Amino acid sequence: MTDLQASRTRVITWEDPTAAVQKGKTISGIEYLKALQTGELPPPPIAVLMDMWITEVSEGRVVFAAEPAEYHYNPLGTVHGGFTATLLDSALGCVVQSMLPAGTGYTTVELKVNYLRPITTKTGMVYCEGKIIYVGGRIATAEGRLTDAEGKLYAHGTTTCIILRPSSARETCE
Repeated sequence: MTDLQASRTRVITWEDPTAAVQKGKTISGIEYLKALQTGELPPPPIAVLMDMWITEVSEGRVVFAAEPAEYHYNPLGTVHGGFTATLLDSALGCVVQSMLPAGTGYTTVELKVNYLRPITTKTGMVYCEGKIIYVGGRIATAEGRLTDAEGKLYAHGTTTCIILRPSSARETCE
């Protein structure tokens, strides 16, 4: 620890995700995402940790927002690439979820991120829009763009998700 700057502290508080996960098994993906957006269901812990939230949701399209903060920084003085990857993974996974019926889950099997320019706290609010490309019986694909408030592109990516139908879905958060 150096004495170059004063220490900073960030406290994270989240709700037990079990009830929201169980509720998600009984409603469609789009209903679940809308419940997260409106606050009817608590955000998942990763959303609290990253300080990101859903701003728009419809079938086949989801938008997340986040404001880059100093606690997102890497040793180079820019926002860590994991921040961008997490936003893309969240938006792309949720856009797949928006297309799924009740009782059906998904998980990411591939995430491709193209980083175009660095993000800092001076970038301001960023938005990650996910759009569906394809939904099949077992596989879904989606694409996304991470932009600032003026629409400047910072990163883009694609995902492939496996669809977990009720007979193949594993129990989580038991």
